[in-house]
Amino acid sequence: MAKDYPASPKAQHLQESKKQRLTYILVVSGLCVAFYVLGAWQNTTIPKPMGDSAISRVDCDPVAQKDGSVPSFGSASENVLDFDAHHQLNLSDTEAVVQQFPACSLNFSEYTPCEDRPRGRRFERNMLIYRERHCPEKDEQIRCLIPAPPKYKNPFKWPQSRTLLGLTISLTRSSALRRLCRTGSKWRETSFGSPVVALCFHMVLMRTLMTLLSSSRCRMGRSGRQLTRAAGWGAYLLKRNIIAMSFAPRDTHEAQVQFALERGVPAIIGVMGTQRLPYPSRAFDMAHCSRCLIPWGEHDGLYLAEVDRILRPGGYWIHSGPPINWKTHHNGWQRTEKDLKQEQDKIEDVARSLCWNKVAEKDDLSIWQKPKNHLECANIKKKYKIPHICKSDNPDAAWYKKMESCLTPLPEVSNQGSIAGGDVEKWPERAFTVPPRVKRGTIPGIDGKKFEEDKKLWEKRLAYYKRTTPIAEGRYRNVMDMNANLGGFAASLIKYPVWVMNVVPVNSDKDTLGAIYERGFIGTYQDWCEAFSTYPRTYDLLHADNLFSIYQDRCDITDILLEMDRILRPEGTAIIRDTVDVLTKVQAISKRMRWESRILDHEDGPFNPEKVLVAVKTYWTADPSEHS
Repeated sequence: MAKDYPASPKAQHLQESKKQRLTYILVVSGLCVAFYVLGAWQNTTIPKPMGDSAISRVDCDPVAQKDGSVPSFGSASENVLDFDAHHQLNLSDTEAVVQQFPACSLNFSEYTPCEDRPRGRRFERNMLIYRERHCPEKDEQIRCLIPAPPKYKNPFKWPQSRTLLGLTISLTRSSALRRLCRTGSKWRETSFGSPVVALCFHMVLMRTLMTLLSSSRCRMGRSGRQLTRAAGWGAYLLKRNIIAMSFAPRDTHEAQVQFALERGVPAIIGVMGTQRLPYPSRAFDMAHCSRCLIPWGEHDGLYLAEVDRILRPGGYWIHSGPPINWKTHHNGWQRTEKDLKQEQDKIEDVARSLCWNKVAEKDDLSIWQKPKNHLECANIKKKYKIPHICKSDNPDAAWYKKMESCLTPLPEVSNQGSIAGGDVEKWPERAFTVPPRVKRGTIPGIDGKKFEEDKKLWEKRLAYYKRTTPIAEGRYRNVMDMNANLGGFAASLIKYPVWVMNVVPVNSDKDTLGAIYERGFIGTYQDWCEAFSTYPRTYDLLHADNLFSIYQDRCDITDILLEMDRILRPEGTAIIRDTVDVLTKVQAISKRMRWESRILDHEDGPFNPEKVLVAVKTYWTADPSEHS
């Protein structure tokens, strides 16, 4: 007979483990089924009235019954769930009341904080120091909203605004006429119900200039950027795809800059005094001065040396007005022939000392050209000791930087035909080609690859903006990019009838303004802890890309937003990109400025921490009683 042997301890343990596991699975499955059945049974019951609930105490449901009961929740086929907010707490009883900024008095309607005339009188008049930027101290700053004058109307749309101007700005009838050409100006009433001036220009002078520039000796060769003090000339050049940066001081009776901006022509308040113009070196293809009364031959050639700094190699300086053509006009200018001849001789002597070449003089115009490089300039400087070669290591430094009576050296070249710093393409290819400064690696952290990435980025961003703002509908003309970086926003708008003031903050870690000019755009330096050099209500669209992240620890962002309100036209738009924490603060302040705003997701989706705030400045004007 066979003998039975008991199983080993290990085998017995495995059998018991299998039994325990099976039991565990059965128990868990049973509990799941039981709880599912219990939950299904509970959902079929009707909830009992809740009585005097917390919801009824704060009146969250206005349709609740008087006895405090709430509607029952039946099946989805019988009732539609209401997810709308029904809170009706009186906010006047809480601390959440939004207190709006007050409106300034009407005498502030044309206020320019850093070019305020009463403040300027504290400074000396020598070399126009009193007309330079003098911003208010902390105790002088105002925190109120700059009002538009009663019955204010926004300018005509472009291109009508180039030749029609509604007199809703602070120009008197006589000063407006002085700003136009001396004859042919006409006033007329229109269906818009406001006086309009039909503009005209000194067309003979402009045709003469364009004839000279089109000659074989001084062909510009490409549409470029031009610095001028004549906004009418700048408006004329726009027809030729040449954008001009016009500048003039804050006038006591003629608002030249405001006049230009109302017409949709780029302009900024500025003066040639003791400080450098707020532009980088080698920025402009041409500089033009028409009767600007600047003593070009004085102060060891200080002012022409500054023009030389901002002119591109091969660029032109065009001068019209005294003392040019003094033989014809000396009687009208009430000056002696000897005096005028000495003044012109001084100007020409300074120009030659800067290695410039006089290419033409006809009628009331004189045109000089800056050399393409300084290879031959060394021989000229042996003859002219003044101005000397500048020793500064940063010719682009221009924010509150004193002018120097010295010749700014150009980048070195290998042969006489080369353009110092690199040549630029023709327009419009120039706008999308890697700028010479980027090619040469003079901007830390920026190379050709990052430039191409920036172009694609702004193509995507503009497509997103067009879904939320009327960029493509001709609503905007004067646009400002408050933190322009490489000028990608301006490049993305090139096919629309707008111009962009590209602002590079002086607090930025990269100075890209030189590259922006090499792309064929215009711009300026700015510290946004201070006011911008323009009149109120001069821009239709403001764009701020991470601007507040730069400045939130430097100054009060409330002051920046109040400045944005000052320069933005009624019903103008602001697009602000930043982190959601920053935008929440910005939106809270914007509500106090009578702006309507909303925060949108990033173009890449809701998971990106950066958001976009789109705000519109509402239309309102000063109380008419203040005007009486």
